[in-house]
Amino acid sequence: MIDVDKALRIAIKSGKIIIGSKRTLEDMKKGRTKLIIVASNTPSEISQDVEYYAKLSKVPIYIYQGSSWDLGSVCGKPFMVSTLAITDPGDSDILKLAEV
Repeated sequence: MIDVDKALRIAIKSGKIIIGSKRTLEDMKKGRTKLIIVASNTPSEISQDVEYYAKLSKVPIYIYQGSSWDLGSVCGKPFMVSTLAITDPGDSDILKLAEV
């Protein structure tokens, strides 16, 4: 079993992620996104938009079990993070979440 928080921290340090639903949607449309992580308490209108574009782009989505505050904390941000996109996993094995 993969430790999501640890894998996410490694991806943030060694790879490239995009934080925020608007930027995530923009990046998905450009075709650079490899994985999308959505907090469990993301508002339904945002998660529906993300799911729709993820299906079109064939990008896997992982539902983070914590809240957007928890996800923001893991990302080292002092604010809520409802959605983020992994464009480069760096040294982490975070893309294994797509296989779950």
